[in-house]
Amino acid sequence: MISGWRYRLAAVGGVLCLTTLAVTVSNLSIVQHAVTSLPVLNNLQPETYGNGDLLDEIVTTAVVVVGALWPLFKPRPRRILDTVELSHKRVMLAATGLATIGYFDWSTRLPRTTLVASVLCLLVVIPGWFVFIRQRPRTSRRAVIVGDDATIMARLQDAATMDVVGYVAPPNPVTTPPEQATRYVTDGGNELNLRRLGGLSGLTEVLVEHDIDTVLLGFRHPDREEFFGTLAACYEHGIQAMVHRQHADGVLIADTDGGDLVRTDLEPWDLQDYILKRSFDVLFASSALLVLSPVILVIVAAIKVDSAGPVLYAQRRTASFGDTFTIYKFRTMITGAEAKTGPQISAEDAGGVDPRITRVGHVLRTTHLDEIPQLLAVLRGDMSVVGPRPERPELDADIDSTVTGWRSRWFVKPGLTGLAQINDVTGHDPQAKLRYDIEYIQSQSLAFDAKIVVRQLYQVAIDSLRFLLSRDDSDE
Repeated sequence: MISGWRYRLAAVGGVLCLTTLAVTVSNLSIVQHAVTSLPVLNNLQPETYGNGDLLDEIVTTAVVVVGALWPLFKPRPRRILDTVELSHKRVMLAATGLATIGYFDWSTRLPRTTLVASVLCLLVVIPGWFVFIRQRPRTSRRAVIVGDDATIMARLQDAATMDVVGYVAPPNPVTTPPEQATRYVTDGGNELNLRRLGGLSGLTEVLVEHDIDTVLLGFRHPDREEFFGTLAACYEHGIQAMVHRQHADGVLIADTDGGDLVRTDLEPWDLQDYILKRSFDVLFASSALLVLSPVILVIVAAIKVDSAGPVLYAQRRTASFGDTFTIYKFRTMITGAEAKTGPQISAEDAGGVDPRITRVGHVLRTTHLDEIPQLLAVLRGDMSVVGPRPERPELDADIDSTVTGWRSRWFVKPGLTGLAQINDVTGHDPQAKLRYDIEYIQSQSLAFDAKIVVRQLYQVAIDSLRFLLSRDDSDE
């Protein structure tokens, strides 16, 4: 990976060369005829320019493209998918600018056929170039230790085979000021002979400034804010995260071979599986919302008629890397039901039926229709169709304190359903739930997701049929 001015020069120089090549190739007669032969572009006319006018086209296009791609010229570690997405957005912005110039028919405008061909070419070569110049080495060369325990951090330093440039840690009252720090001392007197590069809030700047490709995690009691905040930064910027083998219980491990340092699997899905999974999620959620739209209208009306209060019920759940997000369900209880607890309304006293649940709510819960609004979270990207079922943050914290490895579930996006759900395992049996969730993560594929969805839909159909049959029996 290159950084600093070398990266800027490579980025700008590569964009200028690729833009020049794209416009020159698009101006060729054979390319013009190939473009206009496409069914959707057959209304365009081939139009090529000579050397003088072609130079004007190249200069105009280069200026617009460089201006549109300006954010990509800043040295910043990014994941491959993020780089491709941002490149495509910026190329399309450049295409809009070039089309505007053509609309006003200025002398420097690109013919429409040349514009279309150039943009199609740039959509391929520009992302490839930025991925290439930000590509990380196959073997780690520069690492930084991030943590809060000097003993573990010293153990990481001893086990590291790459160049450890320093450490990043929360403020410590025994540590000397950051600009002077050369050691990290804990209350127990353990000393780490490394230069302090800053606090966790400045981790991203440290990664860029020191050209880091590996983060060594040295947290003894990781919490969401620090431990998973560091993992999220590594995930966002495409940086490898490693832990010591003796402290790997709470992470998802990518490999088990090797020495004392093991690699954390920050992104279990490979690129192909990620694209297929996200495409499946969007297609499933959008199709389901469209098909169920008449049912949704009936549910909304029924809830409003049955009891006073909002249609939807909101609740915070744990997302990837310990973050939280809001899920919505159709309200199935009376308003303020969570505050109305105690023996006076217990389900046992009411013959096994929780009196807080409304009549419509009972139907929705039995048929699983109360889960429909969660499809919106799938479209937003907060959830997937298949994945570990998200728990409430407070419940996650309780389980995490008693179940080793529970945090491993947080390395993937939560789902509407999962392997645990189709096997009737819930958070009431966290050990079994964790086993199923880890099994799913390690066995994931589009075909596996499809099987789980089919199994879940089958269970929903069976539950709904049983409910209808029970209603018929009660009517008799």
